[in-house]
Amino acid sequence: RDDDDINDVASMAGVNLNEESARIMATNSDLVGTQIQSCKDEPFLAAIPLHKRILETAKKLGITDVPAEVVTFISHATQNRLRTVIEKVTVITQHRMESYKDDEWYEQATDVRSQLKFFEQLERLEKQRKDEQEREILLKAAKSRSRQEDPEQARLKQKAKEMQQQELAQMRQRDANLTALAAIGPRKKRKLDAPGLLTVGGEGVGLCGGSQAGLGTASPRQYPRQKITRVNLRDFIFYMEQEREMSRSLLLYRALLK
Repeated sequence: RDDDDINDVASMAGVNLNEESARIMATNSDLVGTQIQSCKDEPFLAAIPLHKRILETAKKLGITDVPAEVVTFISHATQNRLRTVIEKVTVITQHRMESYKDDEWYEQATDVRSQLKFFEQLERLEKQRKDEQEREILLKAAKSRSRQEDPEQARLKQKAKEMQQQELAQMRQRDANLTALAAIGPRKKRKLDAPGLLTVGGEGVGLCGGSQAGLGTASPRQYPRQKITRVNLRDFIFYMEQEREMSRSLLLYRALLK
C-alpha cells in the first residue's frame, strides 16, 4: 500500500479522480447521449464525366479498371488544389491593391505618374511650338504677292487658306455653344434630401421620430457593401511564375502570349 501511495501521482497532488470525473460529466452533460454523424461525402466534380476522362487516360497506360474510390479521391484533390490556387491568387491581388501612401513606415522615393505628366507636358509644348512655326510659315506664304509662284508656294497658300477656314469654323462653333449655354441659363444642381427631413411643398419639415411626429418615412436599410476582389490575368501569371510546377508549363506560355 505504501508503494501504491508513492506511485499514485494524483493522490500525491491532492486530486480526487472521482470528483473530477463527476465535474466533467456535469459540465458536458448536454453532450451525453448525443449522436455524431459524419457528413455525406459529395464529390466536387461530376462523377460520370470524370470517370470517363480517367478511363481514357488510364487506357493509354494499359489500365482497364478504375474503381469509384479513385474518382472520388481525384475529385477531392481537384477541389483542394483549386482552393489553394484561389487563396494564393487572392493574396497576390490584395497585395497589389494595397496602398502605402498614408503609411508612416513607408517613404515615397519616386513618383512615376508625375514624371509621365511632366513628359506629356513637354511633348504638348513642343507640339504647340511646331504648330506655331508652321502657322507663321503658312501666314507668310498667304501674304506673299509674288507673280511667279512655284508649286510649293501654291501648296502653302492652299494649306493656309484651309487652316484659316478651319479656325473660322471652330470660332463659329464656339460662339454657337456659348450662345446655347447662355440661352439655357445656369444649371442648378439638385439638392439631396437630408435624412430626417420630409419635403412638403418645397419646404423641409423636421421629424423627431415616427412614433412622436406621426409622419415618418421608412428609410432604406443600409446593407454593408461586400468588398469584391477582382483577379486579373497579370495576377495569375505572377502566381504561375512563382510555382515550381507551373513556371515552365505550356499554360504559362499561352498566358504570356495573350
